[in-house]
Amino acid sequence: MKKNVIIAQSGGPTCVINSSLRGVIDAAREFDNVGTVYGGCHGIEGVLKEELLNLSAQPEDEIALLRYTPVAGSIGTCRYKLKAHQKEDFERIIEVMKVHNIGYFLYNGGNDSMDTANKIAQLAQQRGLDLTAVGVPKTIDNDVGDSEFKLIDHTPGYASTAKYWLHSVQYANEENKGSSPADPVLVLQAMGRKIGFIPAAARLADPKRELPLLIYLAESSRSLEELAEHVRSKVKEAGRCIVVISEGFNVGDVGAVKDSFGHTSFSASQMTVAQIVVNYLNQHGIGAKGAARGNVPGTDQRHSIGYASPVDLDEAYRLGQKAMELAATGQGGYMSTILREPGLIYNVRYDKVPLELVANSERTFPSSWILPGGSDVSDDFVRYAKPLVGEDMLSLPMIGGRQRLTRFEPIYAEKKLAAYVPEADRPH
Repeated sequence: MKKNVIIAQSGGPTCVINSSLRGVIDAAREFDNVGTVYGGCHGIEGVLKEELLNLSAQPEDEIALLRYTPVAGSIGTCRYKLKAHQKEDFERIIEVMKVHNIGYFLYNGGNDSMDTANKIAQLAQQRGLDLTAVGVPKTIDNDVGDSEFKLIDHTPGYASTAKYWLHSVQYANEENKGSSPADPVLVLQAMGRKIGFIPAAARLADPKRELPLLIYLAESSRSLEELAEHVRSKVKEAGRCIVVISEGFNVGDVGAVKDSFGHTSFSASQMTVAQIVVNYLNQHGIGAKGAARGNVPGTDQRHSIGYASPVDLDEAYRLGQKAMELAATGQGGYMSTILREPGLIYNVRYDKVPLELVANSERTFPSSWILPGGSDVSDDFVRYAKPLVGEDMLSLPMIGGRQRLTRFEPIYAEKKLAAYVPEADRPH
């Protein structure tokens, strides 16, 4: 008997999240025991509200265009956290699964999402529901998994954000080189609240260290005074300086705003790290005439599809396929994963790891990849990251000068249950 699928997404989106979605949809057609694929609109919130978009009924062209469509506009994402005490939410999810004959639940996200998928799988088992839950990895931060890279080598989404920074630093250098008599110092703020993989990618723009570039990760334990000294030294040496700094670099109170997962939303906070650094440099001197300037990219770091890595897009697609294969063959309780093969030539294999291991782990940036002084990353990091960004730029489908993006038709599963308000959304 055929069972249906729900694929849902959680957390911050990426350039390649829809490639994984496409991988799931395409793979589902290959299994006789898989019926309709539904997308949970805005993640687990859509499941709770019984808002299930029929993806199997969508035109082939729209499915194919998912490769070139960034972020989560197609089926949506959410930051709704299912907490252990929210018993009604969990029971509602099981109820929705039952009435829509769902046998496979795939959740695309980071560590928190893997934990959610694991909890739903365990509850379904307790309730006697034949449900296979599988995780699909995603995050631009590259913080899913372990620090030994044994659970997953890298996470879909990271490589495209790394490529964004590769080119952004190249272009920023041209700007700074031309305007340095007036503005010798340019400070660029990168995403990455707790882990340094995104700002580290700036080094890919200058692997031979020919630019006056300083890189500060969230893990770079340096004071503002030490940072300013580094900048003045670089300005004295080269006449100018480019600083790439993590949004999580410790500069004291930024008026932090937290999301429902307890993570700091730096783009919504009262101050930015870059502005604090720029103010400090201008107040204490940069060692030359002129001023420091700041540039704070936002969500364009994860939605600029023109910078997407073709390698990242391909791997995200295959991880979606692998997740659906695991689900359809009864291998629940796992996340599809990508592991690098040893050797000079970049090569990977697709495998599985237990959801429980991923949910209870958190990767850190290897301390050995941070050079003494805390203002640069090592060649070992460059060797790790360079194959991920690829050699080419993506060619995008265009109509009348505008990009052609996926536009799904509003075909939804018929609602069979009473309306429901998620527990965390109810007035207290």
